[in-house]
Amino acid sequence: MAEKGVALLHQRGDGEGFLTTVAANGTPRIHPLNVGVRGGRLLVFIQGHSAKARDLEANPHYALHAHIDPAAPHEFMVRGEARLVTDAATRQAAAADWFFTVSDTYPLYELLIEHALLGERGSANDWPPRYRSWRSAGS
Repeated sequence: MAEKGVALLHQRGDGEGFLTTVAANGTPRIHPLNVGVRGGRLLVFIQGHSAKARDLEANPHYALHAHIDPAAPHEFMVRGEARLVTDAATRQAAAADWFFTVSDTYPLYELLIEHALLGERGSANDWPPRYRSWRSAGS
């Protein structure tokens, strides 16, 4: 499932998806962003003073959904908690190989996965998708 999920995140070239965070007032917010897997870790760089950075600082819960291709509408979603990466070597290695030039003001987060869901369809006309899911032992 992880391999198919990574392929769906990269289906348009760079790793891309929609990150959902929770604002301080409880309202969910959806943000497009680049996402990458480095060393088996799901990582995102986030603009330091953005709404998504403020949201994750206050409440680390997130959901991430891959883009959907209308011609092959498979679905991939993960959710869990985001953890700020403070190790300078990890941050430097990820930034050196990222999809864009990373500013020093962009914090790096690891998206810890508590639940993953993959929905596959043989064609755009097949409904419903065949779903498979995975949950971490602690969730």
